[in-house]
Amino acid sequence: MTSPEAGPAQRMGSASEPVVAATSQKSLGEEQGLQPLNVLVMVPVYNGGALWQEAARALARAQAASRHQVRVKVVDSSSRDDSVAIARAQGFEVTGISSADFDHGGTRNMAVLEEAADIYMFLTQDAILDQPPALDALIEAFTGPQVAVAYGRQLPHLNANPIAAHARRFNYGPQSHVAGMEDKHRMGIKTVFTSNSFAAYRANVFRELGGFPERNILSEDMYFAALAVKAGYKVAYVAEACVRHSHNYSPLEEFRRYFDIGVFQADHAWIGQDFGAAEGEGLRFVKSEARALLARHPLWLPRACLHNALKILGYRLGRQYRKLPLALLPHLSMQPSYWKRQGRQAGRLR
Repeated sequence: MTSPEAGPAQRMGSASEPVVAATSQKSLGEEQGLQPLNVLVMVPVYNGGALWQEAARALARAQAASRHQVRVKVVDSSSRDDSVAIARAQGFEVTGISSADFDHGGTRNMAVLEEAADIYMFLTQDAILDQPPALDALIEAFTGPQVAVAYGRQLPHLNANPIAAHARRFNYGPQSHVAGMEDKHRMGIKTVFTSNSFAAYRANVFRELGGFPERNILSEDMYFAALAVKAGYKVAYVAEACVRHSHNYSPLEEFRRYFDIGVFQADHAWIGQDFGAAEGEGLRFVKSEARALLARHPLWLPRACLHNALKILGYRLGRQYRKLPLALLPHLSMQPSYWKRQGRQAGRLR
């Protein structure tokens, strides 16, 4: 079985770790005299349903309220519902691809890399901007001269269960911060944490570093953030820029998601080596969750224990995925199509 093919950024260096060089960037405010910026917002969509309709309306309101020049580009993966009609009703540009061709990094690269813009912004179809000013609040982070990546705060959906709600409170607190290489001993892997559910990138740096890795199982956002920090840039967390985004995962879905996270960590071990292992942050989360549930929702503690046990099992199996039969991997993962592509690649190599 072959490991995932490196994306453009990884091809800059060795197979094990990218080679990057720091460059000095003026802030967009300095470069452009605080004039309105050209912002390209990209949203990948597949059978988005009612949640996408609400997200599209919120995005259109933010677009209309922005002081920047904002374009919205939707890439639809052959939806069978009215996702395309929802996008067009809001005046968004729509590009279609086959669902079999969707790739977390590659599809986003395809949508933006050839487009002229100052800022590339990404949202997911289930992330609802909490207020129209959220879009501009995220863009303000780029007045910091070395900020290459900015991500917003994720609040739980109104129907989030206590486990999902705590996950959002733990990962997305009320205090903004800017992190760089000098913070890694204090923050560990959180130094390069970000989320393409609501994140923005300085476009010239994004192009300079080659965009997201392609044929990656997930976490293309963290990969790029780590690459940028190693190149001397910084990652900004903007707590004032909020979206509603959460998942009421079942225990099995948690297992599969953490299996995929383990695969990502195995494929890009340099991130853990440079910024600290994810396991330490996981232990801190488990303790925090137990305290929160005990105080407010004690009946959810047994369910949380099951979730966490399956997360650990999934993550550890994912880290060892190369030792498992290829035919088994789609059943362990939330991304079965990824493994089918891997199987086709392996077949061509034999």
